[in-house]
Amino acid sequence: MTDAAWPAENEISSPDMGDYFELLKPKVMRLVVFTAFVGMMIAPGSINIVLGAVALLAIAFGAGASGALNMYIDYDIDAVMSRTKDRPIPSGRVPRDHALALGLFVSILSVGALGLFANWQSAAFLAFTIFFYAVIYSLGLKRRTPQNIVIGGAAGAFPPMIGWMVVTGGVSLDSIMMFMVIFLWTPPHFWALALFRNDDYMNANVPMLPVVKGERTTRVHIFLYSIALFATTMLTAFLSIGGPIVFAVALICGGMFTIGGAKIMQRESGAADNFKVEKRYFWLSIVYLFVFFLALLVQSISNRFWDISGFWPMVGM
Repeated sequence: MTDAAWPAENEISSPDMGDYFELLKPKVMRLVVFTAFVGMMIAPGSINIVLGAVALLAIAFGAGASGALNMYIDYDIDAVMSRTKDRPIPSGRVPRDHALALGLFVSILSVGALGLFANWQSAAFLAFTIFFYAVIYSLGLKRRTPQNIVIGGAAGAFPPMIGWMVVTGGVSLDSIMMFMVIFLWTPPHFWALALFRNDDYMNANVPMLPVVKGERTTRVHIFLYSIALFATTMLTAFLSIGGPIVFAVALICGGMFTIGGAKIMQRESGAADNFKVEKRYFWLSIVYLFVFFLALLVQSISNRFWDISGFWPMVGM
C-alpha cells in the first residue's frame, strides 16, 4: 500500500479527546474488562475494594494501550477496509505517531499501576499481554498466516487470568480454563466476521482463513471450534468455579452456539441472503461469551451462600 492511501500530515485535522479515546478501542475494552472483573471476583481470597477498582482500571487501560498500538501498526490495513477506514488515523483525525506515543505511555502507566496497587506478577502478565497483542499478533502473525487469529486470540483470553492473579498472585486450573474458553471462542467469532467481510480482508492482503483456504474450509473450522468450545464450557461447570448455573448456561448457550456452527457449515455461501446466518452467529458469539462469564460470577456469589458440594461433583474443591 502507498502512502496515498492514508492522510498526509498536512491533511490531518485537529484531534479532540474523543479521537484519542477511540484509539483505545473502548468497545473491545468492555468485554476485556468484564472478563477480568469476573476473574477477580471468583478467585479465592479477597482484595480491598479500592485496590481492586484501581487494578481493574489498570487492566482496562492495558487493553486500551494494546488497541492504540494495534492502530499504529495497522494504519495501512485500516485505510482500505470499510469496517475500519473511519478510525482516527486513516480518517486523518489523529497523527499516526500520536497513537504510538499514547500506546507506549498508557502501557507503562497501566503496568506500573497494577504492580503498585496489586502485585508485580499480574503486572508482568499484563505487560506480556500488551506485547503479545502488539508485537506477536499485530506485527508478526496477522499479515503472515491464516492461523493469525487462532494464536493471536490468546491476547484476548489473558484478562480473566490477570484478574485471578490480581487476587491470588498465581494461576490455577480454574483460571486456565477461563483462558481456554475465550481462546476457543475467538476463532469462530472472528471467522464468522471474516466470512461476511471477506472482500475487506482480501483488499487489505490480510491472510484470514476465508482468504487463504476459502469459505468451505472456514465453515468446517467454525463448526469444529464450536464443538471444542462447548466441551470446554461443560467441563468448566465441574471445576471449583462451576456449578449447576454454569452447567445450565453452558448446555443451553453452548448448544445454541454449536447448532449455529452446524448451520454455517451446511451453507455453501451466505452471499444470497447477505450472510444473514453468519452475521447472526457473530453477534450470538458476543452474547454467549458475556452470558457464560456472567454465569460464572452468579455461580460464585451463589456458592458463598449455598453449599452445593453435597450434590454437585466438582474438581479442585
